[in-house]
Amino acid sequence: MALNTTLTLPCAATIPNRLAKAAMTEGLADTNGLPTPELERLYRIWSEGGAGMLLSGNIQIDAHHLERPGNVIIDRELNEDELDAFRGWTAAGTTNGNHFWAQISHAGRQTMAIVNPHPKAPSAVKLDLPGGQFGEPVALEPDEIEAIIEGFVRAVRTCKHVGFTGGQIHAAHGYLISQFLSPKTNHRTDKWGGSLENRARLLTEVVRRSREAVGPAFPVAVKLNSADFQKGGFAFEDSLTVVQWLEELGVDLIEISGGTYEQPKLLGIEGTEPSEDPQMAESTLKREAYFVDFAKAMKDTVSIPLMVTGGFRTRAAMEQALDEGAADLVGLGRPLCAQPDGPNRLLAGEENLPRYEDELSLLPGPLSFLTRINLVRTMAGFATQFWFYEQIYSLGRKGVPEEGLTVFGAWRRVEDEHATWIARRKSERGGTL
Repeated sequence: MALNTTLTLPCAATIPNRLAKAAMTEGLADTNGLPTPELERLYRIWSEGGAGMLLSGNIQIDAHHLERPGNVIIDRELNEDELDAFRGWTAAGTTNGNHFWAQISHAGRQTMAIVNPHPKAPSAVKLDLPGGQFGEPVALEPDEIEAIIEGFVRAVRTCKHVGFTGGQIHAAHGYLISQFLSPKTNHRTDKWGGSLENRARLLTEVVRRSREAVGPAFPVAVKLNSADFQKGGFAFEDSLTVVQWLEELGVDLIEISGGTYEQPKLLGIEGTEPSEDPQMAESTLKREAYFVDFAKAMKDTVSIPLMVTGGFRTRAAMEQALDEGAADLVGLGRPLCAQPDGPNRLLAGEENLPRYEDELSLLPGPLSFLTRINLVRTMAGFATQFWFYEQIYSLGRKGVPEEGLTVFGAWRRVEDEHATWIARRKSERGGTL
């Protein structure tokens, strides 16, 4: 199937081609969590880059549970000036006639300690990562869970109001809803834990109430793990069942991904524990886009459109996934940080997108053996991601990626950016976040 084929969703909205800019954290919001001119510049560039749909980075529903400093935040009813800041962002992100969807999220226990040393989570299960970057979580009370549902609904409703053309509920990658889905992180004995139905209740309630709030014509999507790849975690069989429930609730698109901070499959980084892989052929494990076969299995169960993100770099693999019915939409992430017009290049016939991650490393080759140490491996993985963060900063601030950037330099600069944002926010709020 050609990449320039349109896709019509169950709600009747049409995406102009089969390429999507996947959600990537930007860190460019101001200290009130509002969109900035830098975010407008960034998304205008990505809009002009040719993808049929853009997904925003995490828009957080709670300022005390950010994925990182600089996230966009909708944790209250916004005034007109604040709404106008969002309208400027959505206008820039739809410059090319493409869709621009908001990804709505809550980080839960994956909140950095500099943001919140005691984040809320389904249960008090600490993130198993060395280095002290994440704090000791506190189990949510039932009334707090109800408030979180309303927070998601408020954010989705606001995003429709300010000009986003769709919304995606983030239920993957170990963030809060994903934490509820996983028996490894959800030890609750009330109606929010135990059976899969109970563990999925937060997600299904958010989807049901969001659909009621925005009506039948506004695209509502979900990002869901195919699996957590952790022993005792959210399994593929669970994911298949949840996808069926989501289809019954009228979801328009499901993005298939996988992993958590502890087992970051999406990023191709080895986790801090042995990976719990479903039984698959070795050829599957080696293929370019890891999650395609999970999506193909889901297609045997549901008819809902699927977006697959993670690893796509060649036009041939993208078209094959579409031809085989394994994906209806192809998500592109890291290549677009330094080659933002990648979709236009593919649509014009170019065969490959760059695989920057193959050339990036915090440690020189002779010291690579040190990554056998958990702390070093974790630091090296995050540092490599920070190279992509810095390229996003550069696109937003200068309009072009930065040449000659090193992983070590990016790591130091992003750490400084985070500390500066936190210090400014605290200063503006009398010492509190």
